[in-house]
Amino acid sequence: MTEPEAPATTPPAAPPSAATVEEVVRKQLGEALGGVRGMLEAAVPTVCFTVLFLTLHDLRLAITVSVAAAAVLLVVRLVQRSSVQFVLNALFGIGIGALFAWRAARGGGDEGEQALAYFLPGLIYNAVYAALMVFTIAIRWPLVGFIVGSVTGDPTAWHADRRVVRLCSLLTWLLALPCLLRVAVQLPIWYAGTEGWWSTGSAVAALGVAKLVMGWPLQVACLAGMVWVLTRNKTPVEPGRPAPQV
Repeated sequence: MTEPEAPATTPPAAPPSAATVEEVVRKQLGEALGGVRGMLEAAVPTVCFTVLFLTLHDLRLAITVSVAAAAVLLVVRLVQRSSVQFVLNALFGIGIGALFAWRAARGGGDEGEQALAYFLPGLIYNAVYAALMVFTIAIRWPLVGFIVGSVTGDPTAWHADRRVVRLCSLLTWLLALPCLLRVAVQLPIWYAGTEGWWSTGSAVAALGVAKLVMGWPLQVACLAGMVWVLTRNKTPVEPGRPAPQV
């Protein structure tokens, strides 16, 4: 079966603001991740939770301080009239983690088991997100391609160009890699703690460290790989249009 071709006479609904796929993806990823500040805002609540729980063994205090830290960051964003998206993402993550911890407490779990439950939503999120991205690659509609479509005004026209599909598949793999690695490393630790193979304190400590190391540092490393890919090619945004000469 041949891939569908985009209509030759139908222009995109809105003209692209960038000449190449690489330019589009660089811009959109930068906005989606919030840059260094956005990634740090996501990391601060985790640092607060992990350090306080491991030093004071007080789950309620650890969650409270995590929420307070995120709230301070939120106020700063509001005062500066900048995007609060990334702080709200962090607050949402804390809230879901606290809900899982509360359910573990209702089920009779001790504080160590509650702390392990706090990390479970992050594992589920990464597993689902990775599965979604791998699925889009497998069916040859890689997720990053829709970033291109959002700029051209036609959400599917990019799929007519095999070069764009190949590039977007590679970029989607690189975007999925942090999620895959987090699940591969953190799920066995979480399971060992819940099954009693490790003490809950050791498992929580290992999960906290893994979550920090595999948070924005891993994300930055994979983004660096994406930037390297994006600087090597100049794939035109519109299928059939020649790449710009530089």
